Amino acid sequence: MAVFPPIGLPLHFRRNAIWLALVAAPVVYAEPVALDTIQVTADREVEADAVVGAEAIDRSLADGLGDVFAGEPEVSVGGSVGIAQKVYVRGLEDPLLNVSVDGATQGGVLFHHTGRIVVDPDLLKRVEVDAGAGKATAGAGALGGAIRFITKDPEDLLREGENLGALVKFGSFSSTKGYSAGTTVFGRLSDQWSTLVSVTQSDHERYEDGKGNEVPGTDARQQLGMAKLVGRFANGQTLRLSHEVRTDEGERPQRPQWVISSFNSLYDLDGRRDTTTLNYGVAPEGNPWLDTKFTLYHSESEIEQNVADRWGRYYGFSRSVGGDLRNTSRMGDHSLTYGIDYREDKVNAGGEGDRRAEEETGDVLGVYLQADLWLTQQLSLSAGARYDDYSLTDNSGETFSEDAVSPNANLSLLVADGLTLKAGYAEAFRGPMTHDAFKIDRAQNDPDLKGEKARNTEVGFDYVYESFTLSAEVYRSEIKDAIADVLFGPAIYQNIGDLESDGYRIATGYQWNALSAGLSFHSNDAEVDGQPLTVYEHNLLGNTIGDTWVADLAYRWDRTLEFGWQGRFVQGIDDLQTSVGTIDKPGYGVHDLFVNWLPTGNEDLRLTLAVKNLADKNYLDHASNADYQNIEGYEGVVGLPAMGRDIRLGLAMRF
Repeated sequence: MAVFPPIGLPLHFRRNAIWLALVAAPVVYAEPVALDTIQVTADREVEADAVVGAEAIDRSLADGLGDVFAGEPEVSVGGSVGIAQKVYVRGLEDPLLNVSVDGATQGGVLFHHTGRIVVDPDLLKRVEVDAGAGKATAGAGALGGAIRFITKDPEDLLREGENLGALVKFGSFSSTKGYSAGTTVFGRLSDQWSTLVSVTQSDHERYEDGKGNEVPGTDARQQLGMAKLVGRFANGQTLRLSHEVRTDEGERPQRPQWVISSFNSLYDLDGRRDTTTLNYGVAPEGNPWLDTKFTLYHSESEIEQNVADRWGRYYGFSRSVGGDLRNTSRMGDHSLTYGIDYREDKVNAGGEGDRRAEEETGDVLGVYLQADLWLTQQLSLSAGARYDDYSLTDNSGETFSEDAVSPNANLSLLVADGLTLKAGYAEAFRGPMTHDAFKIDRAQNDPDLKGEKARNTEVGFDYVYESFTLSAEVYRSEIKDAIADVLFGPAIYQNIGDLESDGYRIATGYQWNALSAGLSFHSNDAEVDGQPLTVYEHNLLGNTIGDTWVADLAYRWDRTLEFGWQGRFVQGIDDLQTSVGTIDKPGYGVHDLFVNWLPTGNEDLRLTLAVKNLADKNYLDHASNADYQNIEGYEGVVGLPAMGRDIRLGLAMRF
């Protein structure tokens, strides 16, 4: 187990000692083991507010984050084009969440007019969403919750007794006249080792909106490569090593969130992300005290924009290096998880002469504990806390240091057969951290800048009766001393006030033989000191989304044929008050269809038809920048319209 250094040692020594403990974690369980047997353990039960599985992603021939989260009313995605897509959970933007890919935290912001999350949906095993501050294990700075992307292992693709396989996929998209093509090769190298290599390329022209008009600045060429090595050994040991590279190229508006205008011309904008992750776990059978997981990662993102007729090329870089070491000890029905995590973020920016002329660095060290206890056969308690210590050296050479303890407690009571009542309270803390790379050359921090403190309270219930499910929850989240730079003011990051996100969610589902049906609803109000959140005024904080319904039906005709429908309906918002005037956010309803067919009776050949936006609805997604053009002087301040009808054809061949 890791040994913590004495508290009396200097701070820099304590940080280095704990980081050394993280790096040394894989040798913690180093006693000799025999390698002639394999113990494969299934994934433990996933604990999250929402889980999106690979099957749901494959149904829609998902091409971006909007497709991945289309069935989750608490999650909205705006921006339309991939590099500009931003994710909102309960109205809060993803920089307020702890976002990770296979445990690698995606820290830092490159450009406030672009998104910061890029993944390949084809490689996802599942996506887990924690809405609102929650358990201590969610990671540092999870003010609005967490999103965890988990990619597939070779074993997820290999069949029983199979040693080598390949999956070739091809997709066509009518709205963009585009395509995606990918090949994944997977196999067993030995009884202990397996590997996976995947390469994907996509090319899209400008898409058409619901009126049939091409939308300039929406073309994209993307490439992805991923390699993963997995080793499974005796005594419950698992080692995963992966490396992923993703590039995105295209001609986009200078502010990719907005439409083309006299002040928002088209320029080349390219992005890239490289992530290397090492995951090690050991959970010996018969030893309930030891279930250790270790993660070490290095993730770097970059963006290049060529504003050729003004200042030329400008570059932004964001790097996150970190690790997490945790162990879970089980005592009967009870469990105790404890660990440490550390992350260092660096942001750079500059022109052609010196691409990294500007620099900010920050780090956070966390220690956490979470207990899951059964107090009686009907009553369970999950309680814990984490301590986080932040430090920042900004581009002006100013230093900031903040630390805090964040407790949480959740009760769950089985009051009747199938009916469980839930209540919880959680806090999260985030100290001053690195800011937008495209602003650090001119932005400063308020000398009195304080950390942000989130408090989240929820009550709800879950009901299950045979094939029927019903759940509901009411929540209130508050982030005190939210940090942002004020619109129209000098570029100074300061504590602008208290951010509140209040709402409720209701969901029901039913499975009857081959027919499944679901209906969910989410209502949210998000504001700062009484002013509604909008992406134009509160970029990187949040957005106001109308009441959202999601309904779905799916029918499995037989083992080779399945088809279904999904609708997402967002209620309009009239007379939304902003600091620059009153705007409207019209409502909309979008219908999607899918058909999956296995002509050979198995997964050797899969044909998929997906129709997105069946009715060719012309609309502006509430998660995108709203339309301010009715206000004098704000012509051109409007987000990109959503894609119109898109007929997608997919072919997947397995060898």
